[in-house]
Amino acid sequence: MQQPSAPSPEQPAAQSAAQSAAPSFDERLTAPRSWWLIAGLFGLSGALVMFPLGPVPTLAGFIVVAALASAAVSSYGSARVRVVAGSLVAGDARIPVSALGAPEVLDAEEARAWRTYKADPRAFMLMRSYVPQAVRIEVTDPADPTPYVYLSSRNPEGLVTALESARAETA
Repeated sequence: MQQPSAPSPEQPAAQSAAQSAAPSFDERLTAPRSWWLIAGLFGLSGALVMFPLGPVPTLAGFIVVAALASAAVSSYGSARVRVVAGSLVAGDARIPVSALGAPEVLDAEEARAWRTYKADPRAFMLMRSYVPQAVRIEVTDPADPTPYVYLSSRNPEGLVTALESARAETA
């Protein structure tokens, strides 16, 4: 029977680095199921267009159009919001939490207001209309012209908690 070896001094540092690199919040803003049904209906319409040409073109029309519609739905629904390694990663944007102010959870009514008449065109917005709640975070970096970040989220409280934890770790 082999005895476990004593932990080396490098192990705690490596574990700490791995823990800080692991996302404390990770959400994918996937498209609703009804959108996938609509993609299938697009495939059906492609089949109907090709129907007069015979069964093989009908099947090909269904497959090609359904695949294209599914790719579009998948692409739109692949947006991710993460808090990882002291940064907020939303879509293609990566913002250090030190450049962000206090996050604010927005209910459905307030989120709609910030998407429409309260919106600032300079703001960074990762919004999905099928996600009713959101989080709004002021950008405190004076060199950044972006006034705030608006992020749709199905779990806004979890996002706020992760942002506050990341801010506490970097402080």
